[in-house]
Amino acid sequence: MMLIEEAAIADAALPVDQFKAHLRLGTGFAEASVQDEVLKGFLRAAIAAIEARTGKVLIEREFSWSLNGWRDAAGEVLPVAPVVAIDAVTVTDTAGAETLAATDAYRLERDSQRPRLRPFAAALPAIATGGSVKIDFTAGMAADWGGLPADLGQAVLLLAAHYYEYRDETALGDGCMPFGVTSLIQRYRMVRFGAGVAK
Repeated sequence: MMLIEEAAIADAALPVDQFKAHLRLGTGFAEASVQDEVLKGFLRAAIAAIEARTGKVLIEREFSWSLNGWRDAAGEVLPVAPVVAIDAVTVTDTAGAETLAATDAYRLERDSQRPRLRPFAAALPAIATGGSVKIDFTAGMAADWGGLPADLGQAVLLLAAHYYEYRDETALGDGCMPFGVTSLIQRYRMVRFGAGVAK
């Protein structure tokens, strides 16, 4: 399995001015934009960390997911949420020939935790032994920063500020995330299903 982010978040979608205000950086100077690239880097890092921790894509963009076989031909759980649209399903045979699956062969089952690619018939398109399938899809909670839930937006700013303030620190533990951030993202974290819990 391999998940690829086909399109990065555009610079224009990053809340650089809000982040500057959050950091209380000076304004009105000729060099006001000198740190913009650095700030964008911290914002991207914070978004990536929160997406990894929650399993949710914050800003809409395109992904592709490659598999060597279906785990469940009656419905494949997609690796991130929320999925907005399935753009294409391409099956590759053992010789490397690609076949685009008909759009009436599958559908998206929307879910905030576990979206699925479902067949309209009994099963998803067959994958030959040694073959593979690539699912192209669009995922994201909002089309732009303004559409993001306020608590997630605040969590991104808090984490980016933490990265900015401790940018020279190397002694922090693995996976260290400030409490304020973890409490804001807690309700968005992926629900794990255990023994005896219906899927």
